Amino acid sequence: MRATISRFVTRIITSKGLRNAMRFRAGLPRILSGRRPVVEYFHQADDPYSHMIVQLLPQLTARYGLDLKTWIVSPPDDAAAPERDRLRALGLRDASRLAMAYGLTFPTNAQSPEPEAVAMANARLSEVVGQAGFAEAAQACGEALWRGEIAEKFAGSMNGADGHLKVGTDRRLKLGHYLGGMLYFEGEWYWGVDRLHHLETRLSGLGFDTQAGTPALAPYRDMQLGPPPAAKRPVVIDFWFSFRSPYTWIAFPRVRQLARHYGAELRLRFILPMVMRGLPVPQIKGRYITFDTKRESEMVDLPFGTIVDPVGIGVERAIAVLFQAVSLGLGEVFAENTLRATWAQGVDLTSEQGLKGVARASGLSADQVDEALADETWRAPAEVNRQALFDAGLWGAPSYCVNGRPAHWGQDRLWALEEDILEELTRP
Repeated sequence: MRATISRFVTRIITSKGLRNAMRFRAGLPRILSGRRPVVEYFHQADDPYSHMIVQLLPQLTARYGLDLKTWIVSPPDDAAAPERDRLRALGLRDASRLAMAYGLTFPTNAQSPEPEAVAMANARLSEVVGQAGFAEAAQACGEALWRGEIAEKFAGSMNGADGHLKVGTDRRLKLGHYLGGMLYFEGEWYWGVDRLHHLETRLSGLGFDTQAGTPALAPYRDMQLGPPPAAKRPVVIDFWFSFRSPYTWIAFPRVRQLARHYGAELRLRFILPMVMRGLPVPQIKGRYITFDTKRESEMVDLPFGTIVDPVGIGVERAIAVLFQAVSLGLGEVFAENTLRATWAQGVDLTSEQGLKGVARASGLSADQVDEALADETWRAPAEVNRQALFDAGLWGAPSYCVNGRPAHWGQDRLWALEEDILEELTRP
């Protein structure tokens, strides 16, 4: 009964029909009043992704005729952003890579700013928040902050930000989010440069694009799969994944495609979900991830939205069978089929029928499934994989690295993974 209800509810809440209806309802006051579209932006001073997106806001408002409402916010709490030190370190190197990809600026030698420097930045931002020119001022402030020059540029600015931070943070929570660098438009959230293309597509569809037919400000980035170069060295992709991660589902088939295309070895490194490793996933975060995955799945033409959450025993059973499947040379196909079954077909992995059906479609017999489920030896490599992921500076799925290079996190970093593969293939 639980699985039946889950399939029904998730199919509805992730449907295009419901999304279009909610968009129409949210936009109706604007339509009736004839006013310009209003986008709300939530800036976090010490968030590298906020510094990226704020650089594009002047162009965004001009091109689409927006009224921009700006807020400054505090960082997310620990429940929404576990492993904060690793998150900071990832943000610094990822922002540098992202800046190069989109023609933006971020210091390659940036360091996490000290609390006093962040307080100075927020004090400066509180003087201009909600005003025209906030984006330009925030960019200048961010440049000084990330270059360690905030005290020189904004000396004496230390007070007056707490009230603005509380108002902005409360507004973000009321609308249903937890991160900085977020854009909100008529009921939906868009995270930084990575999701700006979704907002641009929506605004364009509403007829607000004054430069229709020209490239988007932040086009969707994906792998290119160009002609493979002659390999000068072997390439190994370490791929950390979780059966409970919806983003893993829309990454898995494409990582396999990348590996096949470039002749790389794909090393599957299964991990338990964060919530089963003591890392909480708040409801507000889970809700956003579900809707965001739906949008992202449409970009890569993969089905998503008929879901039965496998958390707990469902995940453990799937990993046990995967461990057996890997030894039989069926690991990749079983993992992909299991992810599809969980996130697109609503298969209940806790049931005999559900798990054995997926296994059978992957080339495994019922006896092999029973044998796998009676074997607990998968737990040791799962822990090894978890520790290797932490050693790589990350903590969640999907994550990947090539030949031990710095690891990437997220299904939206396959373009960076591909670039690393090409560099490794051609490195002397």
